[in-house]
Amino acid sequence: MKNTGKCPKCGGTHIIRVPDNARRYGSGNNIYTSKVTLFGKIPVIRYVCYDCGYVENWVENHEERGQLLRAFGSHT
Repeated sequence: MKNTGKCPKCGGTHIIRVPDNARRYGSGNNIYTSKVTLFGKIPVIRYVCYDCGYVENWVENHEERGQLLRAFGSHT
């Protein structure tokens, strides 16, 4: 949906981008790369189809994806 602007489930084109508030503790759907709560917090941006409610999660920032790779490695 992020790239196509179209829902893969219903074909809807009314897509809502829901940003994370990285400064707020416990907000959103974050991925933590550190055992220290306020550090290593990677925000996950959600894209929601207004028509059917389907949701996609994205880590949009390339540098943050690199942090995930360093923290968790590759499983491919």
